[in-house]
Amino acid sequence: MLKRLTIFIVTILAVLPVSVQAQNLNRIAIPDVGGYLTLKCDLHVHTVFSDGDVWPIFRVQEAAVEGLDAIAITDHVEYQPKGEFVSKDRNASFRIAQPAAADAGLVLIPGAEITRKMPPGHLNALFVQDANALAKETWQEAVGEAANQGAVIFWNHPGWEGQQPDKVARWYDEHTYLHEKGLLAGMEVANHTEYYPDVLTWCLEKKCAILGNSDTHAPIEFEFHGDTEYPRPMTLVFATERSAAAIKEAILARRTAVKRGDELIGEDQWLRRIFESSISYSTKTVTLQGRNRVFLRVTNNSDIPYALVRVAPDTNIQFPGEIKLGAGQTALISVRARTDSLSLSGPVTVEYDVTNLHVGAGKAMRYPLTLQIDARPKK
Repeated sequence: MLKRLTIFIVTILAVLPVSVQAQNLNRIAIPDVGGYLTLKCDLHVHTVFSDGDVWPIFRVQEAAVEGLDAIAITDHVEYQPKGEFVSKDRNASFRIAQPAAADAGLVLIPGAEITRKMPPGHLNALFVQDANALAKETWQEAVGEAANQGAVIFWNHPGWEGQQPDKVARWYDEHTYLHEKGLLAGMEVANHTEYYPDVLTWCLEKKCAILGNSDTHAPIEFEFHGDTEYPRPMTLVFATERSAAAIKEAILARRTAVKRGDELIGEDQWLRRIFESSISYSTKTVTLQGRNRVFLRVTNNSDIPYALVRVAPDTNIQFPGEIKLGAGQTALISVRARTDSLSLSGPVTVEYDVTNLHVGAGKAMRYPLTLQIDARPKK
């Protein structure tokens, strides 16, 4: 009996997370841009203090090991199914996680999920001072209290099947109210494994922050590293420093984008800066003799692979129809004149769509590849 018990204990210990200090911490290579730090954030996670399956410290350990810079614990205000076993204090999960976050160097943001039927649906309130005070009779009162606390409010999973059975995001009068009152700082264009292109359009039109988060309830390893197509989605926040205050300022200024697997979603200005800061060329000056090929080395220094498709061929110079720039890899690009008799000296630009960078619903980021060409006829 004792032997079986010992085996059982050892087995349990084998599957429990060890301390962050004993883990190899991942580093997500995405360049800093525009004079800002690119912070990797998950602003929507749950613990056992609402309907999550894990202890708050576990959320900190997961995020630190995965290489995130910040998380927001956003347990439900109105839904505490484990209240029989844990405290019903809605601030407890943040207080428990805070020392561990400080030890791990992770920015921890206090938050809560205002959980109402559609419309308006579920809303996250970040940077709250007292989540207990959000337990109001109406959603208007709850949102008003969050605003009084200086919270940043955003709309969660607008196309979630639990509230939109056809999975179509819809804009209601209630959202117009929130937007016109200046209470809707952002919207999730990505939640868990879902992506809502229409919500990206709304964010761009209505000047709201573009957000994407995991909404994780189970251990991250169970939800995103198993059979699902995408790893944990995250919000990229372009902040002046690595702090909660700087993250809040950046969200309100709409300096955000979303990483969803190998895809980036956001405003053109931020995705373009990330892309252009990620890649480097061995040279951008090319000398051609007749139709002989010249190969350029293009290195992708980020953890985001890029897929480029040529929009239209140049009339004089042949460029690849497709370019694959693997994460952390170097690719060879073939360039040659289309005729042996070509004589040309000057810049040549060919436009590509970076198909995994989404700057609008159904719209890829357009990238002009410009090389300085000196083409001489074949002797």
